[in-house]
Amino acid sequence: MSKEITKDMYIGEILQMDRGLAEILMNAGMHCLGCPSSQMESIEDAAMVHGFNVDELLKQLNNHLKSEEK
Repeated sequence: MSKEITKDMYIGEILQMDRGLAEILMNAGMHCLGCPSSQMESIEDAAMVHGFNVDELLKQLNNHLKSEEK
């Protein structure tokens, strides 16, 4: 069963899926992953706040998950 990250998922949920996802989020400009409020912020909300393209980020995150399944 493959995992998929969606726009409405919380940052905390995403980080629990795979350790490698943190690096992708950090590279996108999300340097506050340990912040308590980020744990209850959706990836879509974070994209809006940090000014990055959520669709491109989701593509990168989901590609990472797919590569880990192999």
